[in-house]
Amino acid sequence: MILKASERGDAPQLASYLLAQRDNDHVELHEVRGFASDDLRSAFHEADAIAKGTRCKNYLFSMSLNPPAGEKVGVAAFETAIDRIEQKLGLEGQPRAIIFHEKDGRRHAHVVWSRIDAERMRAINMAHYKTKLRDVSRQLYLEHGWAMPRGLEDQRLRDPLVFTRQEWQQARRAGLDPKELKAVFQQAWKTSDNRAAFEQALKERGFWLARGDRRGFVAVDYRGEVYAVARYSGVKAKDVEARLGDPRNLRSVDQIKAEIASGMTARLHQFIKDTENLSSTARSVNH
Repeated sequence: MILKASERGDAPQLASYLLAQRDNDHVELHEVRGFASDDLRSAFHEADAIAKGTRCKNYLFSMSLNPPAGEKVGVAAFETAIDRIEQKLGLEGQPRAIIFHEKDGRRHAHVVWSRIDAERMRAINMAHYKTKLRDVSRQLYLEHGWAMPRGLEDQRLRDPLVFTRQEWQQARRAGLDPKELKAVFQQAWKTSDNRAAFEQALKERGFWLARGDRRGFVAVDYRGEVYAVARYSGVKAKDVEARLGDPRNLRSVDQIKAEIASGMTARLHQFIKDTENLSSTARSVNH
């Protein structure tokens, strides 16, 4: 799911927006928890009143949960995602409201928490919430088997020959989620109808298509790790060959490793040259 969130105030205005039906076919107030009232407007007026006892102006944390286009997600799945987000952000037990909007048969959700800890009368710190939500969003895509947007993919899943120097220093394939590795292959397979398209989709994510010794089609990453295409793509070997042709037309794993090494060496030499140029410029300025 795509998760968008913000810290904000003006609870009465937000309540009116969330209950408005002009842009939706159906609006459902699914839950109001932790407030004295079970009416959304009254509950948000309560949040507004409590916040006046603090210096916090953005006393609400408002978030939308949008499934991928074409995917229908049940209420229970939304509730599970919301509970996970609540725990990740440290908002457990805080007053909250959940509202479902539906348009053209597609449901999405809004959830709003009060940030004010009523016992201590201070706002809960929402530090790094965008990074935390991104982590949750990625896991939801993987768990549901949805095609993950490129912007959410692990940044290491790119062609290393286009890394910046800083990205190169930080890049490590070790520790990648196995589910995400499989998702990369499966998405490349689903969006490709021939070998050239499949090869390009893998290359963009840092994998080179090659001929394996026993496993037919394989992919090689810049560390020299070898992945069986059929197993990681979740398809049968005969289906791989039917779409990609004869693996004997591809270069061997050793040939691909040599190509990768050559490209990486050239890239590293460019980084060294850039560093030397920067050092030379700095010396000229200092003198």
